[in-house]
Amino acid sequence: MPSAVNRRRRAFAGTSVSWVFMANAIVRSVVTLYKELRVPGCLTDVGAEGSRTPWLCISFELGEGTWKLSFTTGFGEKVVGRSVPSRDRDAVLRQIEAMKERLGLTPGCRVVSCYEAGRDGFWLHRFLEAHGIENLVVDSSSIEVSRRRRRAKTDRLDGESLLDLLLRHLAGSRKRVWSVVRVPTVEQEDRRHLHRELQSAKRDRTRVTNRMKGLLANQGLTLDLRHDVPAQLAALRQWDGSPLPAGLQARLAREWERVAFTTGLIERLEAERRELLRHGGDPALEKARELNLLRGIGMNSAWLYAMELFGWREFRNRQEVGAIVGLVPTPDDSGQRERERGMSKAGNRHVRAMAIEIAWGWLRFQPRSELTIWYQRRFGSGSKRLRKIGIVALARKLLIALWRFLETGVVPQGAELKADVRIR
Repeated sequence: MPSAVNRRRRAFAGTSVSWVFMANAIVRSVVTLYKELRVPGCLTDVGAEGSRTPWLCISFELGEGTWKLSFTTGFGEKVVGRSVPSRDRDAVLRQIEAMKERLGLTPGCRVVSCYEAGRDGFWLHRFLEAHGIENLVVDSSSIEVSRRRRRAKTDRLDGESLLDLLLRHLAGSRKRVWSVVRVPTVEQEDRRHLHRELQSAKRDRTRVTNRMKGLLANQGLTLDLRHDVPAQLAALRQWDGSPLPAGLQARLAREWERVAFTTGLIERLEAERRELLRHGGDPALEKARELNLLRGIGMNSAWLYAMELFGWREFRNRQEVGAIVGLVPTPDDSGQRERERGMSKAGNRHVRAMAIEIAWGWLRFQPRSELTIWYQRRFGSGSKRLRKIGIVALARKLLIALWRFLETGVVPQGAELKADVRIR
């Protein structure tokens, strides 16, 4: 006869085995249900009959000689990498079709891709969209990165990280994953070339003239660029009355030829801009003409604001206007620490630089406006550093006031219009 202890052991062992089988069955059911429900919520299209069509997600890592493409269909799925020659459009399409076949996707499944904004511009975005591929151009400075001092960084790792962020973005993450760039049309992008070329030409001329002044300062001499420069160069003498060395004279003559060429280019570009403003019918040109009506706003700033900002972008509120040019605060509050790190400088640098310059001019040409009165009351009696801080705040307020002026036609309070409007 088995003892009572042995009977209890056998009964307990049988109970344990039954519980093990039951636990394994529950785990298998949960895993099966998870696999069925994991993807459809964010990475599949559900048909009318309940059929699910998975998506194909792609990230591009764009290099000068090679592009790295990373493919996947959802969270936890295997990431497949492929390399294609840079700017080889047919190779990109072939890899996408081959990956659909390898992963068992339907030919007409949804394809979503992304890449970081950079030197390749927006042509790839337009190419992908033209072939039915949804694409996102991402601001590279908004992408999360590890804060380790030394971290592994390769094209493969960057592509997989970008692909993971794309999946989170498509899944509807409550936390903002990144900033998506608003892509302009071809016509809107083309409008920027005139004023940007004009700015580059002016910088080139300034660089050459500064170099000429530096060469002469090395000999203890100066040059007045407002008068006949070739005659001045011929009349210059060193400290002992001897003429300039032949090599220096030749170099200065060549530098002045560059200045003359750049000046001619600037005049041609300005003439083209005047012609467009007088006879052009584009809505962006109309906004430039409206801005030119205000005192303190010249043609350079009116054109820049219209072509870079107000002529093609739509804003819902003043916060968006300030954010697009980087004139927003960046607080650093944690625990008992409260600190302000200054403006973000995360937006359009061309408009931001012009906004600061126009804010100083607004104080001079609009002394009776509410914005000028606010600045003088708040910062006018402060130190030089305080006035510079205040001018950034004034630039943001003025930019918002100009946006409202273009949207509603309401002149900023206390501001004056030009008595004689000329297009120069």
